[in-house]
Amino acid sequence: MAKGLCLKRPGGAAGRPRAARKRRKADGGGAGPGPEEKSCRLSAALLGEDSEISQDQLYELLKYAALGKCHNAAQPSWCHIYHQSHLAGVVVVVLHEMSQLHFYRFYLQFKHLRKVFRHRFTLAPSTNFPVSLYGEEANLKPQNTPQGVTCISCECISKSSDLQCDPIIQRYGEKKQGLTSYTLTLKEQKENDYPIEGSPKCQGYISTECDQQRTDSSPLFGLDCEMCLTAKGNEVTRVSLVDAQGQCLLNELVKPESTVLNYRTRFSGITRKMLLPVKTRLSDIQTRLKKILPHDAVLVGHSLNSDLQALEMIHPSVIDTSLLFARNEGRRFKLKFLAKAVLGREIQCEQKLGHDPTEDARAALELAQFFIEQGPTKVAELNLEMLLTAEKLAEVSQNKAALQPQGCGFQEQLNEPPPLSKPCFLDCLQVTGQKPLLLGRQGLDSSGLCQSNLSTSNKQILQRALEDVPLSKFSIIQFSLGPEYLASHLHAGLYEKVRSKLTDMLTIYAGPFEENFCVKSVKKEFGRCGPIQSLTVVTETFQPYVCIQYEVLEAAQLAVESLNGAEVAGSCIKVQRPVTAAMLDCNVLIKELELDVENEGVIYVAGLKKSLTEIDLQEEFSQLKDLETLFLPKDLQSGKHRNCCFLKFQKTQSAVDALEAINGWTMKGSELRSRNALAPGHLWRWISQMNHNNGKQGKHIFYEKMEQLSDSEQDLRKKVKKLDHHIKKLYGSLQSNTLCVVLFPGVNSTQGSQSGLGLMGIKDDEGRSAC
Repeated sequence: MAKGLCLKRPGGAAGRPRAARKRRKADGGGAGPGPEEKSCRLSAALLGEDSEISQDQLYELLKYAALGKCHNAAQPSWCHIYHQSHLAGVVVVVLHEMSQLHFYRFYLQFKHLRKVFRHRFTLAPSTNFPVSLYGEEANLKPQNTPQGVTCISCECISKSSDLQCDPIIQRYGEKKQGLTSYTLTLKEQKENDYPIEGSPKCQGYISTECDQQRTDSSPLFGLDCEMCLTAKGNEVTRVSLVDAQGQCLLNELVKPESTVLNYRTRFSGITRKMLLPVKTRLSDIQTRLKKILPHDAVLVGHSLNSDLQALEMIHPSVIDTSLLFARNEGRRFKLKFLAKAVLGREIQCEQKLGHDPTEDARAALELAQFFIEQGPTKVAELNLEMLLTAEKLAEVSQNKAALQPQGCGFQEQLNEPPPLSKPCFLDCLQVTGQKPLLLGRQGLDSSGLCQSNLSTSNKQILQRALEDVPLSKFSIIQFSLGPEYLASHLHAGLYEKVRSKLTDMLTIYAGPFEENFCVKSVKKEFGRCGPIQSLTVVTETFQPYVCIQYEVLEAAQLAVESLNGAEVAGSCIKVQRPVTAAMLDCNVLIKELELDVENEGVIYVAGLKKSLTEIDLQEEFSQLKDLETLFLPKDLQSGKHRNCCFLKFQKTQSAVDALEAINGWTMKGSELRSRNALAPGHLWRWISQMNHNNGKQGKHIFYEKMEQLSDSEQDLRKKVKKLDHHIKKLYGSLQSNTLCVVLFPGVNSTQGSQSGLGLMGIKDDEGRSAC
């Protein structure tokens, strides 16, 4: 299996040629204003191993493109955006559950994608890309949303008059209501794992016997518990109960029934010494709570279900502040944040040892009282999401400042605080006042944002995009082929078809040879075209032939072009690829690959001696004008290079000139052969893995029965072609200087994973992505 290593030219931080560095310096924004400063540009030398991009690296690019330096977003480490401040917008097109396989299976149908986007990269597969963008804290439980297809649009709640999208308003409406409107229904209690009378999980639980009808004047009580880990699980070690006036009615330590395994002192505040003299047991607490609570009591707590579970008690009427202050997608605010944002009070301070349950019970109670007294509209106007994001961004800035090197001794490094979780990407946009737009089918997007405008097809999503994308600085548009084409077994079939076609394209047949021809000399001659995966003598024919499978497409094509009709091992031979139904369009495909924009300025060089080192090659090719990158594939097991390399030039003409100079060039006694590149850099890894995992030789036949395409296959090709047309139309409507990223997010499921593919570029005035 081949492995790539990206080599840079010596001199300069990025190792680029001097002309490129001068131009880049000029692009960086000189003293005088000029028209070039307003033109955004994207630079990325993605070859071989460097072409595999992680989800975090993609997040890095989008964050910088959308926010820029003024919001502490760093320039991406794997590519460069020039003049980010002049970007008109960012548009991400997500092709739901489609992978790199789809792109190469329907390569000819994706005509527009191939023509426009110069930069491509392999993408680590994602289960749900829009959700991963929205944040790490998302709870991906399905929401109760209308059936069909939803066009999702996230409006930042920056104005008090525009609150319709706030989840609190969506859940409770705008008018103030009594406390009974905010108690959890039986269904909600079941969904949130509250102890329920008659539930098999609650056998042996004690009822509070508070079974009187609740009214809006029923008394509220705040409850909070602290737990330790025992051999039985989580057991109560401290219980606090406060009344509606904040008076503490109960603050008691509890002796667990089982042996304590972990006191969790950092969080519970409980120590072994504290519990040693304690005689109170859980049954005592249950009895006391039953006596204290009136029959129409309403218990208030933050994630109160865990407290009642630990108390082994059932109470019919509860207000859960973690659900009361509703967020999207099942996420929840922490009690500490709500106390500070709503009540202006600091709780759970770092100076204290563990949480104080009385303090937490009182905070939860007062939060519920605030919500009931002020009403949903007043709470929504607090803009809690924006406050939380602003707080996270401030923490990140402080953390970065705190981590600036100041001596950096070994002990200081040991005490370095753990990195904070990154704020949600779309939350970051909200803080800056931008309005991100998400359009897609309901069930595909799980972002839980404001929902409106039902759509039923890709066409309707496109129509909405044409209207709304120009109004948004950041947009995610999600298309889909439909569930009938995205099943896991169809992916397996897709993989087999792509693998089979690539294998055929990597395979050539040569002959006829004389009966006793020298196989070694044949292998040596064909090896000058590139690395050979396997060589087999075919004896079923009247005269012997050889079947050769190469490791790279360029090598197979070079063999067909340079050795067909040549004299090898004393025989004038014919060189051809296997003739199958799938290979009839091979010449068309080869031509399209040669003209692919990503292969512009890239040439393939074969015939390198194994003794040549990376430094040798760098020195030998340094005389070539505008050479930007040298990619030298290596074998994973041996670590040796594969006697071929790829050269990427800054200008297409420089590549043409180099091609002419290299053919016939002798390096260390070996004659080099060269041609235009066919396999984009990111495809190298895929082909290498395929060869390694498959180990299968080319088919030892020349002709197969020509089969017609099935109706479903023809229909799928039409759908892909239409999808490509949709993206072309959307791209054509974008403003100049818009960064556009098209993602085949890949598949990551229990049935297996398939890598994704990303295409990106900044639209220029001519409608093509600027390199």
